Amino acid sequence: MSRTVLIYAERRDGALRRVALEALGAARLLAGDDGSVHAVIASSGGAADDAAELIARGADIVHVADDPALLGYTPEAYAAVLNAAMAAVQPDALLLGHTSAGRELAPRVAAAHGAGHIADVIAIEPSAGGDIGFVRPLYAGKAFERRSFEPGHPWIVTVRPNNLPPAEPLDAGDRSGAVTELPFSVPPLLTAVRGVVRRTAGGMDLAEADIVVSGGRGVRSAAGFEPLHALAAALGGAVGASRAACDAGYCDYALQIGQTGKVVTPQLYIACGISGAIQHLAGMSQSRTIVAINKDPDAPIFAIADYGIVGDLFEVVPLLTAEVQRARSAG
Repeated sequence: MSRTVLIYAERRDGALRRVALEALGAARLLAGDDGSVHAVIASSGGAADDAAELIARGADIVHVADDPALLGYTPEAYAAVLNAAMAAVQPDALLLGHTSAGRELAPRVAAAHGAGHIADVIAIEPSAGGDIGFVRPLYAGKAFERRSFEPGHPWIVTVRPNNLPPAEPLDAGDRSGAVTELPFSVPPLLTAVRGVVRRTAGGMDLAEADIVVSGGRGVRSAAGFEPLHALAAALGGAVGASRAACDAGYCDYALQIGQTGKVVTPQLYIACGISGAIQHLAGMSQSRTIVAINKDPDAPIFAIADYGIVGDLFEVVPLLTAEVQRARSAG
């Protein structure tokens, strides 16, 4: 079955986020061979390269909303862009990343267009009969549900970063696409952004990092995170933390992973001095490979770890860092 699918190509610091390419890959799957894939970019300038990349990876038409009001994210302005794109394209489905912006925008757009909404999708399962199942985790990843939409209304779906394969570049000889200007009206803004203070995990978005090195109460101090930063730097990953470490003042809450923090699904998650409380597991249990380092052999984190090291993180982590650095210099 062919469909018209629209994605919100979310950007950060003037560049496409990886989750936008993951949404594009899902859109190509949903559209089918005879369908069409549209993308919408909200920009205050400089979106030409991103539009070209989206077309090279499978978008048929890229709609660019360009306005100074889009320089910084505000929910009213960005929702107006998506509503204008929905009206112009009349898609069967809209896909967004399950990011802070996507979680805020998706229900607004769904309500405005009478659409169904499924959030935090980690897999898309087409059936032989044409039904499309959207899989999402429940109960901190202990269960999963497969949901589908009833016919007659658009679909609004947010996809969790790092779970779906990104759209790969297609043969340039087979690709053609169009870039169009998307007119929209800037609504009265109820939110005014006066400034943005960035606190990141070493300059990398935790939700999109392939490798996360995370520390818990066992790091004992803010200085205790220094070995973790060194290991993350050697691996090219990001640093995270449990709520216990954040509550103790060892690091900023921007690094918190768990039920009340960020949800991550990296290829490799290294838990250092983290006991494994259920609230923390809710944010990282779907990681592809989990390595736990803890002095307590009975720590709950070992129950879900693929590899466990019973030992002092201040001895183990520097050894791992040195070995990673040696392997990379030898390669």
